[in-house]
Amino acid sequence: MGLGDRPARPLYTQAERRRRDGSPWTLVQGLLAPLQFAIFLVSLILVLRALATGHGLLAAQVSVVVKTLALYAIMVTGSIWEKAVFGRWLFAPAFFWEDVVSMLVLALHTAYLAALATGALSEQALLVLALAAYATYVVNAGQFLLKLRAARLEGAGTGQPHFAEALS
Repeated sequence: MGLGDRPARPLYTQAERRRRDGSPWTLVQGLLAPLQFAIFLVSLILVLRALATGHGLLAAQVSVVVKTLALYAIMVTGSIWEKAVFGRWLFAPAFFWEDVVSMLVLALHTAYLAALATGALSEQALLVLALAAYATYVVNAGQFLLKLRAARLEGAGTGQPHFAEALS
């Protein structure tokens, strides 16, 4: 049996699935994720407008701060959810790579706040940093959407889907 032939661990054991379904943090995550995405879309438009026209810089900056606060909220509650479901605050095997990329997303958003507070970057450089943070956020959101799809397929009794199945 080759390395690729071994059976994949299901995303959730039955006990983890019960804890996930019974946790209030699952609902919190389900509400915060689309809210954060909506904030991201508005902020992205404001940041792009400020970069393109030079107008609306303050609105763009405020929107990035609001987006960062929403990110902090979802990261803190997400780590509480991960502890409730998997028994670890972060880097549970089922969400290891999502958490790794989340750390990069957090680092870039936090760097934005630090640069904004200290004046370490020019206005344009700040906006570019926000776009870099947003690009990593999009990658991370995609990771979580794929994981959500895999969990739904698994929950429907199709077993642990392979990555290609989760994409379809």
